[in-house]
Amino acid sequence: MELKAATEMYEHLRGIFSEYEVGLIHGRIRGEEKETVMEEFRKGGLQILVSTTVIEVGVDVPNADVMLIEHAERYGLAQLHQLRGRIGRAGAKAYCILIPSASASEEAIRRLRALEETDDGFRISEIDLKLRGPGEVYGTRQHGLPELKIADLARDQQVLKLARKDAFDLIARDPTLSSAENSVVASNLRRNRPDWAELASVG
Repeated sequence: MELKAATEMYEHLRGIFSEYEVGLIHGRIRGEEKETVMEEFRKGGLQILVSTTVIEVGVDVPNADVMLIEHAERYGLAQLHQLRGRIGRAGAKAYCILIPSASASEEAIRRLRALEETDDGFRISEIDLKLRGPGEVYGTRQHGLPELKIADLARDQQVLKLARKDAFDLIARDPTLSSAENSVVASNLRRNRPDWAELASVG
């Protein structure tokens, strides 16, 4: 779908901006061909570049100063932050325009507005975590840490760091949780997360 949309937009823009050279780049283009297109864009031989999110990493065109991202609500804030970091690198004023779908929810629009407030990557990750949640290891939701029963990953970071340190210390002392003092921990782990209990015996 992403490739189809990019190809259609490429043809559309070629019609509108007929006085400019328009390029297209996507993940299925071979490495050398991709580099040729990027070099043309870098040198100014192409004035407009249509791309899938392959543009996110490893693309350095300092003079690029306008980026327009369609269906912006489909991306995480951290990814959008990475994308907009591809422009304005030469120091000139740059613009990143986020266009959400007509069907985007109010929550999605709120997420996008967070990018107007800050360009601090850590702050953006924190906002994204608060709005979208941490996700889960298994299942269909966004990947990340499992949803916690009591703690809030954004609010309780200090407590969670202490709990993590205690857990590592415990495993360092008793890697298989076989001692009598850790029998309750081992029992709870086997009952609630048997898949994790298996990991305790790997080390």
